[in-house]
Amino acid sequence: MQAFTDTRDAATPDELWALEHPPVFTQGMNGRPEHLLAPGDIPVVPVDRGGQVTYHGPGQAVVYVLVDVRRRKLGIRTLITLLETVTIDLLAEHGVTAAAQPDAPGVYVDDAKIASVGLRVRRGASYHGVALNVDMDLTPFQRINPCGYQGLQVTQMRDLGISAAPADVGRAVMQRLHDELLPSDPQSVPRTSDPVGR
Repeated sequence: MQAFTDTRDAATPDELWALEHPPVFTQGMNGRPEHLLAPGDIPVVPVDRGGQVTYHGPGQAVVYVLVDVRRRKLGIRTLITLLETVTIDLLAEHGVTAAAQPDAPGVYVDDAKIASVGLRVRRGASYHGVALNVDMDLTPFQRINPCGYQGLQVTQMRDLGISAAPADVGRAVMQRLHDELLPSDPQSVPRTSDPVGR
């Protein structure tokens, strides 16, 4: 993402990437070490997004949004809201009521977080994106204060009665984002990587 962002120019097509990560904790630029309770054998990787620590792993659909926000005249709050709305709408199609919280980016079902949202804008372009818990081992979240919130509960689509493959969910989120952000742009490029650890 960083290399793509650093080498793109005004004519570079925007891209959306859907993927799964191997187990990893990512710590945002302002992340505080006290939110890493017991990472153990899972690596902790500093990243240049906002926010605190979160977990990524197999069974989680991650979609990265590499968009020239200047060209598209998008504000960062607008883009974050779009990531949340697309995720909320997808869950609604499966009969799950989810919502965003104004003081804590992401998507929640009742008080449990089901999707994390984190972005960075550099050189007028966004990267990072949304991570939706689909069908994964949630126990690593117990080793951290997710997103810096002590005792924050997390959930996933499987535990809400939704049977879906993470790769399919990632493609669905990516397609919705494409339709909203890049509906008539032949220069946009959605990409799906091979799932990791599935």
